[in-house]
Amino acid sequence: MPETRRDRERKTGRRRRTVVPRTSHGEWEPPVDRADPLTVLEAENVGRIPDLVPVRWGRMLESPFAFMRGAAGLMAQDLARTPSTGVHVQLCGDAHMANFGVFASPERRLLFDVNDFDETTPGPWEWDLKRLAASAVVIARVTGIAPEAQSEAARAVTRSYRRHMTAFAGMGTLDVWYERVDANAALRTIGRRAPAPVRLAVAGARNQTSRAELPKLTVRTDGGARRIADHPPLVSHVGVDRHSDAVRTVLAKYPTSLESDRRSLLERFELVDLATKVVGVGSVGTRCFVALFMSDIGDPLFLQVKEAGPSVVAASVPRRPARTAAARPSYTSPPESPRSGGRRVVNGQRLMQAASDIFLGWASTGDTDFYVRQLRDMKGTVDTTSLGPRGLVGYAQLCGWALARAHARSGAAAEIAGYAGKGTVLDDAMAQFALDYADQTERDYAALVEAVRTGRITATPGL
Repeated sequence: MPETRRDRERKTGRRRRTVVPRTSHGEWEPPVDRADPLTVLEAENVGRIPDLVPVRWGRMLESPFAFMRGAAGLMAQDLARTPSTGVHVQLCGDAHMANFGVFASPERRLLFDVNDFDETTPGPWEWDLKRLAASAVVIARVTGIAPEAQSEAARAVTRSYRRHMTAFAGMGTLDVWYERVDANAALRTIGRRAPAPVRLAVAGARNQTSRAELPKLTVRTDGGARRIADHPPLVSHVGVDRHSDAVRTVLAKYPTSLESDRRSLLERFELVDLATKVVGVGSVGTRCFVALFMSDIGDPLFLQVKEAGPSVVAASVPRRPARTAAARPSYTSPPESPRSGGRRVVNGQRLMQAASDIFLGWASTGDTDFYVRQLRDMKGTVDTTSLGPRGLVGYAQLCGWALARAHARSGAAAEIAGYAGKGTVLDDAMAQFALDYADQTERDYAALVEAVRTGRITATPGL
């Protein structure tokens, strides 16, 4: 049988081991010229809403894991100093364990997948994997899980990623594209080890529809109309008037980024209210709004309109990934204008997710980009801090599987699988990195605690 291109890609992956040994991924020692972590994070606050910057610091102050969630750009700078095979895929950019979850496909099937793409960009596949493995260790430490289980959780991430990538490398091109991590099948796969928080996320997502959320998210006015309920400062009408024209412009323009059938569906709804919203950890301080639409028969539709700037990860990605003569050019995204953050997020999500929100789209107004998606429509988030030792390992496997599937859609599955191999060499190396980088995260978190104590940084905790 003649050698196929995929066979050659596997061989290319194996050859990369001679240049970048798999054991080298276990190395993490902060360089002597490493930038002050708080200076890096302070630079990211430029352009954010000033009154919300203390809220961002307050959320990062909650724990080392909360700090890690807000420090994707800082970790990207560190990852740029670590070994890389030069094989690029579409990255999540912020692949920690809390950025995976359950959501519904357009056919209303529950899937498990990556669910946050604010920092998505093409880059080295190792970066997402290392961040995911390190997050498993940080979560384990925050919740008091023993060192042996910390290491095993990190190994489980890579082991699952490696094995599933090998499976994807043997599948047809279209089969990989159509592959999905069905939530119920995922629970059956991890069997008795399926942690209760994962089962609860799946069960909760079934009942979390726009209609079910209507009484929770809105109140009735004296005239009987629905209005978004205020929960300041997280959700509020205060100050929304000065942004109203811009948001309405975005909502008027964004349907052009949707397929024609979705535009037709959206036309059946009328915008009735807007409010500001504070979201996430790393995103706190960026402009975000909730828009309530109603159909003529009273069906609600909640859309989230979120500012999308440049990826904090992209600046650290090498411009020219390493290649070999036998390899295809590494994956790169289509050319985009300098100011296309919303399109970057949407394109990255559509490439990585098995099925995306039917109302996912983007638009710009003035000098600001936004992306739009449904809010809380059959979405379930796993409480990672409530996972016990066995649950953490099971969930780590699930996240590794979903990440491999997302990366495989970029077309590099065979080369990554050839490099990763069948043994545990890469698993052990990534686990060592995860343990060492968890130490780094704890040191950086301690620096934040000290900066708040001395008054260098003002934090508003508890919001």
